[in-house]
Amino acid sequence: MDGIYLILVMIVTGGAIAFIGDKLGTKIGKKRLSIFGLRPRHTSMIVTVVTGCLITGLSIGFMALISQNVRTALFGMDELRATMDATLAELDEATENLLLAQEEFEKANTNLRESKEEIVALKSEQEELRAERERLKEGNDRLEATNSELSAQNENLSGTNATLEADNKKLGEFNVTLTADNERLSSNNEKLSSDNEKLTADNSELEERNKHLRDGIIAIREGDITLRAGEVLAGGVIKGGRNAEEIAEDINELARQATQNLIQRFGGDEDNSVWIYQPELQRVIGEIESGGRDMVLRITAAGNMVRGEPVRSRLEIYPNNLVFKKGEVILTKTYELGEENQPEIILQDFLSDINGIAVAKGSLADPLTGSVGSMDGTQLYEIIDSLMTAKGKILLKATARDETTSLGPLRLNIKLEQK
Repeated sequence: MDGIYLILVMIVTGGAIAFIGDKLGTKIGKKRLSIFGLRPRHTSMIVTVVTGCLITGLSIGFMALISQNVRTALFGMDELRATMDATLAELDEATENLLLAQEEFEKANTNLRESKEEIVALKSEQEELRAERERLKEGNDRLEATNSELSAQNENLSGTNATLEADNKKLGEFNVTLTADNERLSSNNEKLSSDNEKLTADNSELEERNKHLRDGIIAIREGDITLRAGEVLAGGVIKGGRNAEEIAEDINELARQATQNLIQRFGGDEDNSVWIYQPELQRVIGEIESGGRDMVLRITAAGNMVRGEPVRSRLEIYPNNLVFKKGEVILTKTYELGEENQPEIILQDFLSDINGIAVAKGSLADPLTGSVGSMDGTQLYEIIDSLMTAKGKILLKATARDETTSLGPLRLNIKLEQK
């Protein structure tokens, strides 16, 4: 935009000076003026030349006056050229530096990516090291605990070793006494050998009598068996956390109950009393007392029994656990009614699966039948009647009627749904 202003100024200035020079030359020509004694014609030419020079000089001067660029172009061209050369050199150097900087930037980006990857790898290694440190710390804690236990055991063993040394000394002295007793017993051995020959003969005679008695008992039992081996006579829960006398009283009460059950079953024969082997009774009492928890006790027949003979029994104990909650779903199973799947077969298969589930969860099955569940007769007939009238695919669902423990029995509610 400044160039257009300069051109317009030059045009206006040149036109004005030309106009003035023309007027001045015309005036000089008309008056036939003379400068420096020259002829008017030559004077007019000089005025014209001077006017042209003034036009050029004033135009350049005026432009130089109002424009820094014109002054620079007229008087500072060499300096401008030198500055441009220096600027171009600096530009080339800056370009090279920029290229180098870009290369360095690319390298820095590459190094940054590699550093980030190394940081990720180091963080992963750090997590692994932290986890390993935790495992080592736990192992160290266990080792310290084990070391403490071993130290305590070592102290106990040291005390035990001292006791054993004292006992060993006593045993040495006792061994001397036993040696003397052994010599005395050796002298009695010959007498015992002769007595042993006599006892052997007596034993042979007793074995023969025992054989006759055993054959007689077998014949009697095969004739009138009232109880089968393993049959449950009575059962109940013995509370734990009590002393041996209280536990023994509960067990004896169960034995009396078993006797009453037999009396009611076989017509009031008092000879059918339940007999408990005392060492086994003491063992069971000790287990319940040391266990400190409720146990299920079942009194079962130790063998096949005949009427009028005291019933030899066996004691069985089991932990008393909760097997099913009231209303708990035990089994749901889908069946397809057809010629092969009759209602009786379906119900038998369903009850067999329930029996297996209950036994697996801790219910005590009957030793003779192996069953644990029971149903009311009315409900059983209703289920069979529903199976008889149902068609196609059905769903059977069994739930526990009451809360059921290991002792049982498991009472069932069975529902049928048509699919």
